[in-house]
Amino acid sequence: MAATLIDDHLRFRLDDVDPAVTAVVLQCERAVPGPREFTRDGAGWCLDLPVPSLQRIEYRFAVGRGDAVDIVLDPANPLTVRTAFGDRSVVELPGYVPPWWLSAPAVPGRLDPHTLTGETTHEVPVTVWIPQDLPDTEPAPLLLVHDGPEYDQLASITTYSAALIATGVLPPHRVALAAPVIRDAWYSGSPQYLRTIAATGLDGLGERYAVRGPVVVAGASLGGLTAVLLGLLAAPRVGGVYSQSGSFFQVRHDLDESGYPFFGRISRLVQSVLDMRETEHPLVVGMSCGAIEENMANNRDMAAALRRAGHTVELTEVADLHNYTAWRDALDPGLTHVLRTVWGETD
Repeated sequence: MAATLIDDHLRFRLDDVDPAVTAVVLQCERAVPGPREFTRDGAGWCLDLPVPSLQRIEYRFAVGRGDAVDIVLDPANPLTVRTAFGDRSVVELPGYVPPWWLSAPAVPGRLDPHTLTGETTHEVPVTVWIPQDLPDTEPAPLLLVHDGPEYDQLASITTYSAALIATGVLPPHRVALAAPVIRDAWYSGSPQYLRTIAATGLDGLGERYAVRGPVVVAGASLGGLTAVLLGLLAAPRVGGVYSQSGSFFQVRHDLDESGYPFFGRISRLVQSVLDMRETEHPLVVGMSCGAIEENMANNRDMAAALRRAGHTVELTEVADLHNYTAWRDALDPGLTHVLRTVWGETD
């Protein structure tokens, strides 16, 4: 069976009496406290992990046979999840509930592919999700999502929109799913990328569709950083930002990331935002981050700085980590609050 909850710990087992197996190691996010190495017992291999303050754990096993290591899912656990880095086994702890909107009625939609051009050396591919009954000429709000295709495949963001439109929580709106062609370069504060989206990108979408009201931009990790930077650059055309587990790197918190090629640029841009003391165009900003995630400290600093400068900010600390399921589960009420505030409530 899958990992077993026993008092204050989770017991992982790999029932494998193969004498060639020399080691078994739990692979999960390093923010999860506790040991990783299994010990052999009569029935195979066993690991007791203190129960973390999480509702879910995504994991795999690294199974060593001499110099060879096989990375495998837990053969005793049928519950798996797709991630940006392949499938993972999942333990759902007591109290975890998937979002209600995954099984709610949803309006049908269609997908419309585009490319945006500007200062970037490559065009920016964008696929726009549109409610089936919404004509292109009818004014409607626009949500622009960085890493849009993965957000849709792994966090079901158009399903979220379709369900919240169907239930009357949100007005009919379009969702622009922006794809990262050169992700690290674009989503690390590239001025060419930010200007492309803020100017000709939004212009192009506005020419193709009737856009009503301020745009809201969203993203996670580096995309969360990019959403904030784009919101600050393009306000008041952009009126709201939703950033999940934003990579707001600072030297004092994130020296582990200092080898990342764009660390210097990101940390300088982040510091410039932290130093802001006022704004001409206040944004509505929603943020979510795992409470024990490594990005939590820099997200708290960013939320405080944006608030201090005059933006409306709500940071939600969630019982999960840096993954698309965590970001999916936080869309409502986090993103919902931003959209209803910027676009107007429907009831």
